[in-house]
Amino acid sequence: MSLVVVLHRTQDLVNIASVVRAMKNFELRDLRLVAPEEYDPRRIEGIAHGSGDVLKRVAMFEDLDRALADCSFVVGMTARQRTAKRNVLRPRDAAVELVRAAADGRAALVLGPEDRGLTNEELDRCHCSLVIPSNPEYAALNIANAFTVVAYELYLARGEQPFKTPRRAAELATQEQLEQIFEDARAALDAIDFFKTRNPASIMRTVRGVVHRTPLDAREAKLLRAMCIEVVRYLERVGVR
Repeated sequence: MSLVVVLHRTQDLVNIASVVRAMKNFELRDLRLVAPEEYDPRRIEGIAHGSGDVLKRVAMFEDLDRALADCSFVVGMTARQRTAKRNVLRPRDAAVELVRAAADGRAALVLGPEDRGLTNEELDRCHCSLVIPSNPEYAALNIANAFTVVAYELYLARGEQPFKTPRRAAELATQEQLEQIFEDARAALDAIDFFKTRNPASIMRTVRGVVHRTPLDAREAKLLRAMCIEVVRYLERVGVR
């Protein structure tokens, strides 16, 4: 995937470091800086530890046009919803479009200066504007906050798995295993006189409904059955039954 992040005239080195950190978190590699007010790779890596591989690929440009010259699809981030009237996208939709465009050419996500953001003229160079919905009375997302939101959406749009899957995935419980649970559950409830004032058939039908609502795997079924069996065995050991 050929996707570049472009920071245009960034004023605070800490914000560059925060973007680099988020890029590392969500596996984005290419950063382009357009006339930043300050840039010190050593200081940035001191803030965004372990980001040396991203910093080695940073490309510097004198103006925005040169930074976007080889890009076929450009999305500009802005907080000014009223002025960004054309082709406005939310983060999730923008991420999908960026990933799709990056599969065929080079796509760019552009963020402007901290104090004023991208101007209308700079947004004119973008195919779409990206706006993050937020509290209109406190629209205070800074560059780091805003970029992290979009970086996460890009991570998902690429089909990445944000959570680790279990090392071993047990097979779903069979119908025979489920019937054994119901049988042992009924025995356990009977052992504690749960049916004394209740209809056993109605209660067990509810139990079946609960179990069937969320498919159990074989390990879960085994655990539930063991719990039911142990209830009966405990009562026998203490002489209740």
